[in-house]
Amino acid sequence: MTENESSKPLAGKKAVVTGGTHGMGLAIVQTLVDRGAEVVLTGRNEAGIEQARAELDQVAAHVVRSDVTKQADIDDLGHLVEDRLGGIDYLFVNHGIAEFQTLEEATVEHWDRVFDVNAKGAFFTVQRLAPLIRDNGSIVFTTVSNDRIFPGLSAYSAAKEAVRAFAKVLAAELLPRNIRVNAVAPGFILTPSMGVAELTEQQREEFIRDGKATTPMGRPGTVHEVAAAALYLAADATFTTGTELIVDGGFAQGLS
Repeated sequence: MTENESSKPLAGKKAVVTGGTHGMGLAIVQTLVDRGAEVVLTGRNEAGIEQARAELDQVAAHVVRSDVTKQADIDDLGHLVEDRLGGIDYLFVNHGIAEFQTLEEATVEHWDRVFDVNAKGAFFTVQRLAPLIRDNGSIVFTTVSNDRIFPGLSAYSAAKEAVRAFAKVLAAELLPRNIRVNAVAPGFILTPSMGVAELTEQQREEFIRDGKATTPMGRPGTVHEVAAAALYLAADATFTTGTELIVDGGFAQGLS
C-alpha cells in the first residue's frame, strides 16, 4: 500500500450525505473527504449551506440545497448526483427534525411535518438514489437510540422507529445487488441544536446536563464519534446488513 492509499483509503469512492451541512452529517462529510471520497451533501437552511461551503473543500464536496419533503427536489438531487458523480458507493440518509409536542399539544400538522422529513423523505430519497448505488455499495440511515424515550417526542420517536423498520426491509430487497443497509443510532450527541429544533440556549444547557446525568459514560458523545460509527457501517462492516449500531455511551442499555 502506498502512502497516499493509507492516508486516503476512500480515494475514488463517491458518496451522498443528506442533512450534511451541520452536526453529525457535516462530520460524516468531513470524514469522507479526509479519507479521499467525493461527496454530494444536502441541506435546507441557506445559512448552513453557505457555512458548509466555506468549511469544505469544494473540489471534493458539492453542497446542494434540497428539501426531502418535495419530490421534485429529490428527483433533482438524483439528476445532480448522476451528472456530478455518476454512480455512488455510499448513501448516508442523515437528515431529520425533532420537535417536542406532548399528547395535549400535538397537531396533525406537527405529525405530518415530522413524518414527511424523517420517514417519508428518507424512504423516497433511497428509492430515487438506489439505482445509482454501485453493486456492493451501502446505505446508512441515522435513526436514534430509542429504547429509553422522553415525553413530547411521540412523532419523532415513531418516525425513527419507522426508518429502522423499513431499513431492514430494504436490506432484504437489496441483497441481490449485495448493497448493505444499516443504521447508526445516536444517543445524546453534542451538536449546536442537540437534535431538537428551536432550543433556547438555556434549554440546550439543560439538555446537555440531562444527557450527562443519564448517560452511563457521563458525557454526551461527539459528532465525530457518530461519524466514525457511520463510516464503519458504510465501508468496513462488509458482512453486516440489516442492523442498527447504537452510539449512546450505554444509555439504551441501562448500564447506570
